[in-house]
Amino acid sequence: MSLHLYDTITRTTREFVPLQQGKVGIYLCGATPQAAPHIGHLRSGVNYDVLRRWLIRLGYEVAFCRNVTDIDDKILRRAEETGTPWFAVADHNMRAFTWAYDTLGCLPPTVEPRATGHVTEMIELMQRLIDRGHAYAAGGDVYFDVRSWVERYGVLSNQRLDHMRAAGDTDTDGLKHDVRDFALWKGAKPGEPTWPTPWGAGRPGWHLECSAMATKYLGSAFDIHGGGMDLIFPHHENEIAQSNAAGDPFARYWVHNGLLTVRGEKMSKSVGNVYSMPDLLAKVRPVELRYYLATPHYRSVIDFSDEALTEAAAGYRRIEGFVTRATEVVHDVSPALELPEAFVTAMNDDLAVPQAVAAVHDVVREGNVALASGDKDQVARHLAETRAMMDVLGLDPGSPQWRSATHDLRGTVDALVSVALEQRQAARARRDYAAADAIRDQLTAAGIVVEDTPQGPRWEIHR
Repeated sequence: MSLHLYDTITRTTREFVPLQQGKVGIYLCGATPQAAPHIGHLRSGVNYDVLRRWLIRLGYEVAFCRNVTDIDDKILRRAEETGTPWFAVADHNMRAFTWAYDTLGCLPPTVEPRATGHVTEMIELMQRLIDRGHAYAAGGDVYFDVRSWVERYGVLSNQRLDHMRAAGDTDTDGLKHDVRDFALWKGAKPGEPTWPTPWGAGRPGWHLECSAMATKYLGSAFDIHGGGMDLIFPHHENEIAQSNAAGDPFARYWVHNGLLTVRGEKMSKSVGNVYSMPDLLAKVRPVELRYYLATPHYRSVIDFSDEALTEAAAGYRRIEGFVTRATEVVHDVSPALELPEAFVTAMNDDLAVPQAVAAVHDVVREGNVALASGDKDQVARHLAETRAMMDVLGLDPGSPQWRSATHDLRGTVDALVSVALEQRQAARARRDYAAADAIRDQLTAAGIVVEDTPQGPRWEIHR
C-alpha cells in the first residue's frame, strides 16, 4: 500500500502522488511569536516532523518550509503591554520556539522565512490580484474582494459566503465593498511599523504573507500545506482564495492536525490552562513528551492530563528498557533497513501512528522473550526493528540525541549507585542478606530499580 493522506479540501483519504517524482514540498504555518510556546503549539511541530520523517524513509527528498509570522496584531499588543520593541518581542519568543522544537527532536526546517522579510513578494501578489479584479485599495488598506471569487470561496471549510460573518481583521469595515472582504494589507497607524507600497505605507495582513512565502520557496504549485484545524477558516480558506485568484494552483493536499485541549477547552492564558515546556519538562523527559505528542493520531483531539502524560512516559520507558537491555547483550545494533509490514501499513494509512506504535510494542514483547531465552540472534533482530520504527517517529532510544540525554542522567548517579551495589554484593558474599536487602530497598526508595541478571546486577532510574 502506498502512502494515503486525509485531504481536508476533498474530505477523502487520497493516495499521495507528488508533483515531482522523488521530491515533496511541504508548507507549515508556524509560530506567531507573541509569547513563548505551550504544548498546544508544539503538537503541530511534532506531528509534521513525523510526516516529514516518514516521507524521507519512503525515499523522498523533502523541502520543508515553516514560516514565522513576526508582525501581527498580537505581537504589537504584547509590545505595548510590556514596553518592548515589537521586533524584540518576536525575536525573543521565536528563540523559545526554536529551543522547544530542537528539544523535542524536530528536524530543522529546510527554510524558515519571516513575514517581514518578504514584503516585496506580498506587493507583487497584491498587484496581480488587483490587475485580475480580485482586490482593491481603499484608504491605505488593500482588500480581497470575496464577491469576485464567490463561486470558489468556502471550498476548504465547506461554508457558503452568505452564511459567513464579517471579517474581523480590521476596524475599517466602512472602506470595504463587502464586510466579509479580508485585509491583504493594513494601512499605517501611529506608532506601528510600516513598509512602503504603491498603495501607501502599512503592514501585511495575516493571510497574504503565507501565500507569498509558500510560493516563493515551494513554487506556484506544491504538494502539502499543513497546520492546525483551527486554521481551516479563515486563514487557510483565505490563502486558497487569494492564491488561486492570482493564478497560482497552490497546495494539492491540505493536511490538518487536531488540537490539544485541557478538560475540553482550548489552551489559553485567559482561561489559565496553559502548560509551557518548562512546566512539562519538570514532569517528564523531552523524549517522553515527544512520545506523548506523537503517538495519538495526528487528526485526533488530545485532552491533556498529568495522568495521560505519565502513562505515555511509562509506555516509552518500556520500549527504552528493551533497547537498553538488548544493547547490553548484543552491543550496538543499527536500525534495520527493512521495517515490519504492520508498521509500514499503519504509517501509509494516513499516518496511523497508534497502530504503528502497537507494532513497536509487539516487537518489543518478542524481543523480551528472546532476551529471557538467551537467543542473541533474535534479540539483535528485534532490537534493529525496534530502533528502525522508533527512528521514523523521532524516538529511537539509541539515537545520539536521546541516548546522550539518558547517559547524562545516568552519569550523574552512576558513581553513587555503583558504590551502593558494591556494598550490596559484599553483603551477599558474606551472606548478610538482611543488609543486602536493606541496600536494595534504599535504592528503590530513591527511584533506582535493581535487577539481578546472569551478567550481574543492573539498574534503571524509575521516574
